[in-house]
Amino acid sequence: MKRYLIVFLSLMMIFSCQRTKPQSFKDKQQRYPRVQTAFEEKDDLLRSLFADQGIPYPPQKLFIRVFKQEKILEVWAFSTSDTVFKLVKRYAICRASGNLGPKRREGDLQIPEGFYYIDRFNPKSNFYLSLGINYPNQADKILGRKGELGGDIFIHGGCVTIGCVPITDEYIKEVYWLAVQAKSNGHAKIPVHIFPTKLGDRTMTCLKSAFPNNDTLINFWENLKIGYNWFEQYRKLPTISIKRDGIYQFSDSSEE
Repeated sequence: MKRYLIVFLSLMMIFSCQRTKPQSFKDKQQRYPRVQTAFEEKDDLLRSLFADQGIPYPPQKLFIRVFKQEKILEVWAFSTSDTVFKLVKRYAICRASGNLGPKRREGDLQIPEGFYYIDRFNPKSNFYLSLGINYPNQADKILGRKGELGGDIFIHGGCVTIGCVPITDEYIKEVYWLAVQAKSNGHAKIPVHIFPTKLGDRTMTCLKSAFPNNDTLINFWENLKIGYNWFEQYRKLPTISIKRDGIYQFSDSSEE
């Protein structure tokens, strides 16, 4: 009898642990129909894509890079074997608003420029699925119009924008599902770097010619170029901090 009681109590403990096991972020997101659809339609495709690039799947760390002039959104994933980020896929941005240059106030239609991270997941977006970025960041708050910066900048589905980054419903399924998995694996702040264009030396010369009397804008882009060059050279992300004057500073990262 005592032996049966011990077995019974052991089973009860197992069932209790199973009932109280916390759900992962991925599990919680998959309760939403659109996220479940993204999983069902895109997981096998993405798994194959990662295999082709020699990147472990599901992703442990992601990096998103946006080029406004080229209308391109890039998704990179960290390869643990090579200890660098590798390009997973480029997505076309189907519509853009505003001009080259940072967002400095609400209603200017500008897509922000700078160094951000994903801070919100919206599985019930008006634009199918959406990933919010942490605009305004500290640099924006220092350099932008005080109290009138606006917010709610997203990477989302659909093909309309007033400062966001739309990539269509089909493609947001892929990017959103990758971001869900990365966050569920512990990547709490997925970096999103937004540039006016690819900031190579030749492009910077063209920008200086196109904006000859705007030292403020050129100096801002020269600052962004440091972060752009860092990733181009090392395929790793620097640690980014912001000085009191709103200038970005870059140093070696201990994470990658």
